[in-house]
Amino acid sequence: MSEAIKNRYEFVYLFDVEDGNPNGDPDAGNMPRLDPETNHGLVTDVCLKRKVRNYVAISKRDESPFKIYVKEKAVLNNVHKSAYDALKIEVNKEQEKARWWMCQNFYDVRAFGAVMTTDVNCGQVSGPVQLCFGKSIEPITPLEVSITRMAVTTEKESASQEGGNRTMGRKHIVPYGLYRTEGFISAHFAEKTGFSEDDLSLLWQALTNMFDHDHSAARGKMSARKLVVFKHDTLLGNAPAHKLFDLVKVARATDSKIPARAYSDYVVSVPKKTDMPQGVQVTDML
Repeated sequence: MSEAIKNRYEFVYLFDVEDGNPNGDPDAGNMPRLDPETNHGLVTDVCLKRKVRNYVAISKRDESPFKIYVKEKAVLNNVHKSAYDALKIEVNKEQEKARWWMCQNFYDVRAFGAVMTTDVNCGQVSGPVQLCFGKSIEPITPLEVSITRMAVTTEKESASQEGGNRTMGRKHIVPYGLYRTEGFISAHFAEKTGFSEDDLSLLWQALTNMFDHDHSAARGKMSARKLVVFKHDTLLGNAPAHKLFDLVKVARATDSKIPARAYSDYVVSVPKKTDMPQGVQVTDML
């Protein structure tokens, strides 16, 4: 594996949704998540990490050292046991070796960390890459759209629909929303997991391209719009993260009294290199 990264990073990521549900809330009938006090839309960090994992699995064919640990129907005890089998050591002995083997072989363990303290114990990993919740720039208005199903499941249903009745359903959408999330990458934790420059490059690729491989009828049209990366000259960093985030500004380019319906309704301001604090570089990657 390549050497772990030696610089701290932060990033600002903008993405939007058109006529879709970016992240349904199972506690609210799968309506788009929102802040009840402000009606700003929310997308969880877990949702975004899932899309990164899916992109890595597709692009790297889920092969070592880019295997994915958290995936559908994975039996985690069996995954942990594969570490002990590969190292030819007794289960739950020399857990530090098993933990490092998991870091070496699973991209999402190296990047996001993992709690692997199940019956087959591979320890716990604090990941260098962490994301905040995505939040819409302006309040959203979720819509519930009625839909019908022409086909039926049983002959009994078919007989009952001879008069023209159809099975009714509901679809939840956001007409348009531009979301912003912020992220952190710790060189200190990267050293402990082996998160490398190659891994970092793959993360940027995933954030840039992951929505193009995640289309569905429920999610509508989702697109990555802006990725602004701050790179510090040192491992510990050269400026507070919140001050760097404040340098990226999003404002309305059109009349704010009219609901936004496109990315062109906004203007995004990215700081110039000359405006940056000493020891921090800025790159507009999208």
